[in-house]
Amino acid sequence: MSTKLPAECPKTLPLCLLAPGVQAEIFRLGGKDAVNHRLRELGFCEAATVKKILGRHTVMCEVCGTKLAISAELAQLIHVQPLATAGVP
Repeated sequence: MSTKLPAECPKTLPLCLLAPGVQAEIFRLGGKDAVNHRLRELGFCEAATVKKILGRHTVMCEVCGTKLAISAELAQLIHVQPLATAGVP
């Protein structure tokens, strides 16, 4: 028996793989409870908007109007859905 994902299932990727300059909506946090709690305290909440500024090993991003640098390991746990930009289908 195979399970198919619904067509409307959003495409997500880890924050560390998001291209610099792209805004995205946080879809889910994939860490343990204590890590997820700390990320939420920093503003990385589900449905919040985040913008990746730059980085691979250390990821610089903007969330809740604040620029933060987080490790690539933490950025791997933050699953985001890129937001469509104006003029792009």
